[in-house]
Amino acid sequence: MAKENLVTPEQKAAAVVISLGAEKAAQVYKYLTEEEVQRLTIEVAKLGFLPAEVTESILDEFYKNCMLQKVVTEGGMEYARSVLEKAFGEDVANNLLGKVERTLKSRVFSFLSKYDDLSIFSILSNERPQTIALVLSYMDSDRAANIIAGLPEQRKISVVEAIARMDSAAPEAMRIVEREVEKKLSSVMTTDYTKIGGIDYIAEVMNYVDRSDEKYIFDELSKKDVELVEEIRKKMFVFEDIVGMDNLSIQRVIREVDQKDLVYALKGAQSEVASVIFANMSARMTETIKSELEITTNVRVRDVEDAQQRIVSVVRKLEDAGQIIVSKGGKDDIIA
Repeated sequence: MAKENLVTPEQKAAAVVISLGAEKAAQVYKYLTEEEVQRLTIEVAKLGFLPAEVTESILDEFYKNCMLQKVVTEGGMEYARSVLEKAFGEDVANNLLGKVERTLKSRVFSFLSKYDDLSIFSILSNERPQTIALVLSYMDSDRAANIIAGLPEQRKISVVEAIARMDSAAPEAMRIVEREVEKKLSSVMTTDYTKIGGIDYIAEVMNYVDRSDEKYIFDELSKKDVELVEEIRKKMFVFEDIVGMDNLSIQRVIREVDQKDLVYALKGAQSEVASVIFANMSARMTETIKSELEITTNVRVRDVEDAQQRIVSVVRKLEDAGQIIVSKGGKDDIIA
């Protein structure tokens, strides 16, 4: 298994246990249930070989998660942010704290995990945009994007705007919406105000939306509020933002993406983007891709956009795994 993003959580646990050595691993086993011991032992036995760089990445992730739990427990979210930023930098701290916020959010509207996207869409489609926005703010961003994609055109605009303008919601309001959306809910409500929606969240959602929908939504929303659209765009990563990545990160992305996607994406790419990508390829690969571009004709715009979106998804996965760093909002947070 050569790619870290293909390693399952169970295999990551096995890799950590193996790295501890037999004596320390035995100490860990004391804190596990019988079922957990069985599952972990099976994964350890099945794991086989992992490249050194993959193991190192898994251990780095494990260490950061351990530190995250410690500082959150000791001093709360703001204290955790301060400690993590000093230890790992702003980007990594935001990523780690995002996991905690998603866990806190999952306590509300937890019943949503029992439904597929189509069922949730049928529940929400006739609700007010503000209600849809509230519910989607408690869902994973890729699922929220799927539901937004199915809405009528004008309602897409209203829902995106409502999420972007959202900041916090009172427990009373969330209880009312829960009862409207799912009468048989069984989740436990939080007793304080929880940060939901907002610019960061809708930017993440929009990263999963088809480029044609993205263009339409932003074009229409710009007619109402250009500044809001600019705020969202600054937080997003789109295909053209590859030009702002460091060379090592671009090279890693190129290794991960499908070569056909690369050809289609470059077919519709701006010259600056194409130049940066070619500059990070080997001479042999550059020759191959350019040859493919010459014989690839009559390509649909939708196919180009889909290929670029798949490459963006690879960028996001590598960033989430801590394998590359992507600066957003025009900031230069990296010191070499």
